[in-house]
Amino acid sequence: MAAATAVVLAATLGGGLLLIARRLWSAAGKVTRSVSAASMEGKTVIITGANSGLGRATAAELLRQHARVIMACRDRGRAEEAARELRAELGLCSRGGGECRGELLVRELDLASLRSVRSFCHQVLQEQPRLDVLINNAGIFQCPYSKTEDGFEMQFGVNHLGHFLLTNLLLGLLKSSTPSRIVVVSSALYKYGEINFDDLNSELSYNKSFAYSRSKLANLLFARELARRLEGTGVTVNALHPGIVRTNLGRHIHIPLLVKPLLNLVSWAFFRTPLEGAQTSIYLASSPEVEGVSGKYFGNCKEQQLLPKAMDDLVARKLWDISEVMVGLLK
Repeated sequence: MAAATAVVLAATLGGGLLLIARRLWSAAGKVTRSVSAASMEGKTVIITGANSGLGRATAAELLRQHARVIMACRDRGRAEEAARELRAELGLCSRGGGECRGELLVRELDLASLRSVRSFCHQVLQEQPRLDVLINNAGIFQCPYSKTEDGFEMQFGVNHLGHFLLTNLLLGLLKSSTPSRIVVVSSALYKYGEINFDDLNSELSYNKSFAYSRSKLANLLFARELARRLEGTGVTVNALHPGIVRTNLGRHIHIPLLVKPLLNLVSWAFFRTPLEGAQTSIYLASSPEVEGVSGKYFGNCKEQQLLPKAMDDLVARKLWDISEVMVGLLK
C-alpha cells in the first residue's frame, strides 16, 4: 500500500507542472466561445438535461443570445436551483415580460419514463405556440445494468428511446415553427457500438461500455433517418460529438481513491470545460452558417466524417421501425 501511494504521489507531483503547462498551452487552441453571434431573440429552445454540464452551458450561452430556454430535467429541485443561478448570473427575468431579453423556464422530464415524456410533451404543446430548436442533450453513461420504468435497458432507454419519443411527439410543433432545428448530442464512442436487433434490451449479455456506445450509435442512426424523413419540411436535424468534457456524466465509473488526484489533474489539463464542450451544440442551434444544413455530423463546429455503420440506411430504417413499436407510437 505504501509503495502504491508513493507511486501515485510521485506521478501526481512529477507530472503536475507538465500537465499545467499542457493546459495553458492548449487552452488557446480550444473553442472557447460560439462562433455564432446570431441573436436568438424570439426563439424558443428546449434542452434536455439542462441543469448541469453541457446542457447548462448550452442554456447559458443561448440565453445570452436572448433565447427563450426551457430546461427539461428529471430532477425538478436541481433544475430550479440551476435556473436561479443562471437568472442571477445573466440578469434574467423570472417570468416573461416586455423588458425581458432571454427567458428561462423549468419543466420536469424523465427520459427513463415514457409516461413522463408524454406528459412533458403534452404540457409543451398546451403552453408553447412555437418551438424553434430541440436539443437532445441529456444522457446516462456506463451505468450498471438497470431498466427504465418501461422495462428497457437504461442507457438505450434514456439515450435513444426517450429522445426518440420526445422528438416525434414535438415534430408537429417544430414543423409549424419553421425554419426550426433538431440537435442530437452523440459521442465519438459510437465507433465501438453495434446495433444487435436480437438483443436491443441487453437481456442476453450486458457490457456497460458497449451499451453506451450502442446508444450513441443509435442516436446517429436516428438523426440520419429523421433528416431523411424531414427533407423539404424546413426542419433540420444534425448530430454532434462534444469531445471529452469534464462533467458528472461519469458518476457511475468507479475510480480507486488513490488514483483520483492524478485523474483530476489529467482531467483539468486535457478535458474540455462544459462551455468548451457545448460550443458545437450552440453552433448547430443558432449559427446562420448551418441554416438549411441537415443530416450531418459535427465536431468542433465543423462537419466530421462518420464510419459506414453510422450511415447504414437499412439499419437506420429498421431501428426506427422497431423504436416506434417499443415506445408505443405503433401498435
